[in-house]
Amino acid sequence: MRILFVLFFVFNGILLNAQIPVDLKGFDKKKGAQATVSGETLQVEWPVGNAEFGKILIDLSKNQPLISSLQIGTKEKFKTITSKLDPAIILTVGKRDLVSQNGWNIFFDKTAYLPYKTYAVTLDKTAAKVVTSGSQTEVIVAGATAGPFTGSINITLFNGSPLMNVAAVMTTTFDSLAVIYDAGLVSKQTPWEKLCWSDTENFIRSTSIAKMDSSETKPVKYRTIIGESKEGSLAVFPAPHQYFYPLDNCYNFEHVWYGQNYRNLVPGFAIGIRHDLLGDRRWVPWFNAPPNTQQRFNFFCLLSGEKDGKVLEKVKAFTHSDTYEPLPGYYTMSSHFHQEHVDDVFTKKPLPDMPGFVKAFRNTGVNIVHLGEFHGPGSPRGPEAKRWPEMKSMFSECARLSGGNFLLLPGEEPNNFYGGHWMNIFPKPIYWLMSREKDQPFVEESKEYGKLYRIGNKEEMLKLLEIENGLAWTAHARTKGSTSFPDKYKEEAFYKSDRFLGAAWKAMPADLSQPKLGKRVLDLMDDMANWGQKKYVIAEADLFRIEPNYELYGHLNVNYLQLEQLPRFEDGWQPVLDVMEKGKFFVSTGEVLLPSFTVNNVQAGETTKADSKGNVEVNLNIKWTFPLNRAEIISGDGKEVFHDIVNLNGTEAFGQKTFHFTQNLKNRKWVRLEVWDVAANGAFTQIIWLE
Repeated sequence: MRILFVLFFVFNGILLNAQIPVDLKGFDKKKGAQATVSGETLQVEWPVGNAEFGKILIDLSKNQPLISSLQIGTKEKFKTITSKLDPAIILTVGKRDLVSQNGWNIFFDKTAYLPYKTYAVTLDKTAAKVVTSGSQTEVIVAGATAGPFTGSINITLFNGSPLMNVAAVMTTTFDSLAVIYDAGLVSKQTPWEKLCWSDTENFIRSTSIAKMDSSETKPVKYRTIIGESKEGSLAVFPAPHQYFYPLDNCYNFEHVWYGQNYRNLVPGFAIGIRHDLLGDRRWVPWFNAPPNTQQRFNFFCLLSGEKDGKVLEKVKAFTHSDTYEPLPGYYTMSSHFHQEHVDDVFTKKPLPDMPGFVKAFRNTGVNIVHLGEFHGPGSPRGPEAKRWPEMKSMFSECARLSGGNFLLLPGEEPNNFYGGHWMNIFPKPIYWLMSREKDQPFVEESKEYGKLYRIGNKEEMLKLLEIENGLAWTAHARTKGSTSFPDKYKEEAFYKSDRFLGAAWKAMPADLSQPKLGKRVLDLMDDMANWGQKKYVIAEADLFRIEPNYELYGHLNVNYLQLEQLPRFEDGWQPVLDVMEKGKFFVSTGEVLLPSFTVNNVQAGETTKADSKGNVEVNLNIKWTFPLNRAEIISGDGKEVFHDIVNLNGTEAFGQKTFHFTQNLKNRKWVRLEVWDVAANGAFTQIIWLE
């Protein structure tokens, strides 16, 4: 009997330590990377540029850390950046409200205030495979679990850059789940000599590693923490925009952490990125996790042989140092901000010559900011004794704060007359009131203010837009206060008018299974085109208070407007509205730029015709930072929408290229373009119309 027990434990030990199978059938050694298996070690080496290579050693045994070693160097000499690390990924899983509002498009959800459970992802290492996709090499290790989620740990390596993506790729069969995650790398040892980061004032800070019994969080700029060892550094950072689910405020929530036993779920010393469970203490929708979708709970790493935080400069390059890169012939514009600066003026708060929100925008490279004042404070419906001075103050402050390469534009989110929420913009200061008594005129002259408009219904609102050449569009379409809009008023005269631009785009809701951001409004853009009117989609941020130390960039997006010169406030800004109305702009998160896009040499907002076979000639210039993932040529025939995918995973980081190709668009009435990178950053054009 004793012999049987001994044999049982010996046999069980052999099973526990047996090498897991490695599938290399999908690996292409001709694409630059090399993958070899020796004993219980899978080694992948990839070119990172400048005649250097990155190397990762994966430990296939079940009782050892997954990442045996991370190295960088030349063929002759490699530096070991770190060793014996495990991915540390924590899922906090709550319940999504799919009933009371608008299903998966919900924003007004309070997941953090309802029961939730937290799970650390564990990895059993049941199988492994290496797959080549263009210039990318992905190592997939099966056997990951976390509560109701199962899947794998995927590590993607990118030719031409010492860049890695680490992800728990997981799915669930449970419905109505909302998720938030923290992620990083953990070791049972202390693999770092010191840590570095940038504080919110853009100064590099560091700390030596001392014995710690707990973990710490830090407010940082660039969302990055760096571990430094004897031979180099490793930067850990998230996808710059995809990582942030939508909130009303872009506070800096101390998005990095380091130390021992983080949240009592990560035994060992770890560094990583994190979310605040309660967000901005308002509406906290977290991420959607629909059943049977592959959610990517992911983060990036950048290897470097440098020290003292120098690798941060290379991380910053992926987001142009959190700024919007200037493009010849374009100016950047962002819209929909409830800063309520006028309320600060009227309540006599101490105001500097340049308020914090203006500094934040100017530091981020935004040339034109369109406000949404009087969203809470203010008197948009009267009384007039308050309304007219408030508007005068808004106009004078916008004039005062404009200048140089910056233009601050007055604007409101009226949310009256049309249904749902909507934004408006006029080409000059216009005094108007969102109510009118029966005995009051629609318009009258004032010695102090000039023309005064009083609006009593949707017909008069359209009349005002026509007289003063203003534009209106649906804010946060199909969600929040615009649930079911613009669909409900698509047959209304004001919607069909050329004064109604279309809708606004924001990455809301958030879903980590999608290779793009903001699908909600991208789908609406296609629907509006098929409805028959020429409508466009402008980027919006829909944020409240902003200061220079906030995490603005992660929540921001911009419109690149085709303008040769920035208008002066005192001359009016009709050229801005002209560009919007004509569709002469593209939308970007900042990392992907589209300097040119033509179909038969016709630009967005214009009309062309396919040849007798239905073919058109497409010319596209793309500039990018992260390696690209895909382009989508999207078209419609008035009823259906068609998506043609162009695989761009052969690209490497930091490039610019012009693409020429023929596309068949037979019987189509319109076409547009989207481009997305491996971090779900992207850009999309406005529509080109087809006869």
